[in-house]
Amino acid sequence: MRLLDPEVRASPALVSELLDPGFTEIGASGRRWDATSILTVTSAGSADPGPPVEVSQMSGTVLAPGIVHLTYLTDDGRRAWRSSLWRRTESGWRMYFHQGTLAG
Repeated sequence: MRLLDPEVRASPALVSELLDPGFTEIGASGRRWDATSILTVTSAGSADPGPPVEVSQMSGTVLAPGIVHLTYLTDDGRRAWRSSLWRRTESGWRMYFHQGTLAG
């Protein structure tokens, strides 16, 4: 939920705390991202905060000790199903993988 907060998204330091160094994303647009490209966008101040994001139908499944798979629906004017893999590290939970798929 913190990564959906516009103030967090506008801060490379805060985003960096939440992304695993090996992070990859396949966005709803089809674009592929990694941690470096996400941080480049946030540090340039070009991350569009957009409208508030509504989250619903969140569900989590423990896949293994320290690994959680989250799925949820977001709506910020366009609806998308989201799928994220999170792993626990010494510094806390970090997102390792994320995919967004536009919903009809």
